Amino acid sequence: MSDADVPVLAAVGVTVVRDGRALLADIDLTVRPGEHWALLGANGAGKSTLLSVLGAHQHPTRGGATVLGRRLGRVDVRELRGHIGHVDPRHPVRSPLTVRQVVLTGCTGSVEPVPRWRPDDAALKRADALIDLLGLTHRAGATWPVLSQGERGKALIARALMPAPRMLLLDEPATGLDLAAREQLLDSLDELRREYPGLASVLVTHHLEELPSSTSHALLLRDGRTVAAGPVDTVLTSELVSAAFRHPVEIARADGRWRATARHRRPD
Repeated sequence: MSDADVPVLAAVGVTVVRDGRALLADIDLTVRPGEHWALLGANGAGKSTLLSVLGAHQHPTRGGATVLGRRLGRVDVRELRGHIGHVDPRHPVRSPLTVRQVVLTGCTGSVEPVPRWRPDDAALKRADALIDLLGLTHRAGATWPVLSQGERGKALIARALMPAPRMLLLDEPATGLDLAAREQLLDSLDELRREYPGLASVLVTHHLEELPSSTSHALLLRDGRTVAAGPVDTVLTSELVSAAFRHPVEIARADGRWRATARHRRPD
């Protein structure tokens, strides 16, 4: 079996129960190197809960999840998280750190720079290369409070890539972005995926318009259950998306990007 056939993620029958309620029920998901999955569904569908399991932040109540070849429940999750790039737009930066300083915290997995830790030349070189890849070289010295939401999102992606992870998890990365910032972010994600062809990613969103054109697979969730999962062209159809969101929509794709519009019933 080649490396490309070895799953980065493998969830089998994953069920998460909280306070007697199933947040996820019998979820199967396999993500291989180079695949870029979208998790889609309405509010409360279970997207964030599933991403939390995939990121080794919680264990399933039933079923099993293997992340980077390590089964949850049999591994030190703190060590495992160091090999997963997690991008959360709510990252709680409190200090006026520069873009470069924020990116370098990816080496230590901390929010603030670790006292007495100093990056070596290799870390500095990698940080600058990632900042350049994400189109932030001209803002490398700008501090967090003056960055736009789009610039913050790019900086957090660069930060997540500092440990050279095999998997990148993106939790609604376009949240709060205006149209131009969203398009710039999605272009950056497409470029990133071209630059790192073996990287796998899972992106959570409510909106098809927020999917990069490089999205290869999709999982539709409804009430914690799978509506459909597989190659994106077979999953993101009008019928399946309508079922997942409990609303009739028409799905169209042009130039590699998706668009959803309400389907209006014709009068009898």
